[in-house]
Amino acid sequence: MTVLDTGDAGVAAVAPTGRTRGGGGLGRYLVIRFLLIIPTVFILVTLVFLLMRTTGDPITAAQGGRLPPEQLAERIHAAGYDRPLLVQYGDYLGGLLRGDFGTTLSDNRPVTEVLVTYGTATLELAVYALIVAFVVGIPLGMVAAYLRDRFGDALLRVFAILCYATPVFFAGLLLKLVFAIKLGVLPVSGRASTGTELNLQLLEGKTGIYLIDAIRLGDPAAVVDVLQHAVLPAVALGLLTAGIFLRLVRTNVIGTLGTEYVDAARSRGVSEYRLVRKHAYRPALIPIITVIGLQIALLLGGAVLTETTFEWKGLGFQLAQYLTARDFVAVQGIVALLAVIVAVTNFVVDVLAALIDPRVRY
Repeated sequence: MTVLDTGDAGVAAVAPTGRTRGGGGLGRYLVIRFLLIIPTVFILVTLVFLLMRTTGDPITAAQGGRLPPEQLAERIHAAGYDRPLLVQYGDYLGGLLRGDFGTTLSDNRPVTEVLVTYGTATLELAVYALIVAFVVGIPLGMVAAYLRDRFGDALLRVFAILCYATPVFFAGLLLKLVFAIKLGVLPVSGRASTGTELNLQLLEGKTGIYLIDAIRLGDPAAVVDVLQHAVLPAVALGLLTAGIFLRLVRTNVIGTLGTEYVDAARSRGVSEYRLVRKHAYRPALIPIITVIGLQIALLLGGAVLTETTFEWKGLGFQLAQYLTARDFVAVQGIVALLAVIVAVTNFVVDVLAALIDPRVRY
């Protein structure tokens, strides 16, 4: 740095000779996080490809014992699965870069068609589950912080543990038993009743997201029917994340209540309820944003069991069907798409977290 004479006795100005430390920190951070998507997806796709090959080629795994050896060998050769593994891997990566995920072995459909057809159902369920997680987890976390170390706080902490420790399929079966079979107030399975599904399939330019399509249909009964079918799957999957949000909000609100600015507000006579609601609430939400990316991965993993339990025909349901049929081409395509979704979601969350909290820019 350079010291400049300002003309005043004893006063000097320091002129920086370079950029201050941390300049461009946000841009550099976002570029690094974006570039990390590439190796993340590459590693996941490679692992899936290699794991699928541990049992042999996909055609033998799917059709072995059902076809004569001559026909089986002919199909293996036609599909190119008798070539060296590295050649197959190179073709697979090249197909992914072109957007070609291959063709399913069990029903001879392009995997991209499967992803488009059933991906919207999983997206819809994940959004419903996140809404449940936010509505249940955040308010109850604030209540638990307000009731810290009291009986209500203990009950809420036990509730949180039960939420994220209970297997999602078991929670789904319990919800079906109580609300669908015993009480009969909600549907047992599916995304909509048969009549509603037929009307939605006939809708021109349908999105595949039943709630949006039902609203476009202009039939209030169809909207209600779609929402009723979504309640149990959304609650079963959403409670899994709600328990994590509850404990996270509670911990961070309690930590914020011990900061100096909150103590200053308390000394001015601000009530504890107002401190929790007005002063400690927003800072406690920052960690929620930073873990949403991880929760998306958890939701997508839980969607496989949730969709199978409630026969919600999304990617998770189809993944279970293709695993049963040993259709490894379809499994590879679905898992590759889920890997991309998780990686991109984590990047978006990192962007939001960096914009909200400068401390994450490193």
